Amino acid sequence: MQIDLTGKRAIVTGSTAGIGHAIAKGLAEASAAVIITGRTQARVDEAIEAIRREVGGTQLDGVAADLGTAEGCQAVIDAHPEADILINNVGIFAPQDFFETDDDTWDHFYQVNVMSAVRLSRHYAQGMKQRNWGRVQFISSESALNIPTEMIHYGMTKTAVQSISRGLAKTLAGTSVTVNAILPGPTRSEGVLNMIREMAEKEGISQDEMEARFVKENRPSSIIQRLATPEEVANMCVYAASPQASATTGAALRVEGGIVDTMA
Repeated sequence: MQIDLTGKRAIVTGSTAGIGHAIAKGLAEASAAVIITGRTQARVDEAIEAIRREVGGTQLDGVAADLGTAEGCQAVIDAHPEADILINNVGIFAPQDFFETDDDTWDHFYQVNVMSAVRLSRHYAQGMKQRNWGRVQFISSESALNIPTEMIHYGMTKTAVQSISRGLAKTLAGTSVTVNAILPGPTRSEGVLNMIREMAEKEGISQDEMEARFVKENRPSSIIQRLATPEEVANMCVYAASPQASATTGAALRVEGGIVDTMA
């Protein structure tokens, strides 16, 4: 299968590192013009240069904005009013006891993980509908189904975006615009690796040992029994963004290594 996204413009939110960066690189390799977003211009510039070094002469641009705010989302829209592919990847996570998670934390997670996707999808999906072609993806998580007790506030946001994804797909029924949720499992992203590094230092063991222990203790139902790589998740996203995925919509596409113990 040869995925060719020549002539398509893709926006990947939160794409200066981790899963978002791998998705942006994968789309660029498929010849899409890609817009990188991040919180600082320095991080955006670094991400663009990294992809340019690896992929070569591709069309890359970037926007520095806080997508946890309406103003930040509008900055992306103002800079790039149209897109053929929107990957709602930006997100935050942090373990925290439910009884110690205050209203401000709940609201912050909701604004970044949910409302960024709502605001951008509300704008870009309309243009896709008018042009009768488009791809919208919401990066959810296996935590949307397997709510982690140590991050209930995070799990809630991932369940929410999965719900929005399904509803938007139905709203766009009969068009050539597809909408899907992608459900990664624990992935070797920058944030996860930093968390595991801190845990390893606290326990006085190597990071490799801590990774193995983390999966065994926190995701014992994993079939692959390891963390996924950002590239493994990105491969699913690039396929779902392709013309070949035209009959895949309203779906929850799992890339979680079999953690969720169902066949549906």
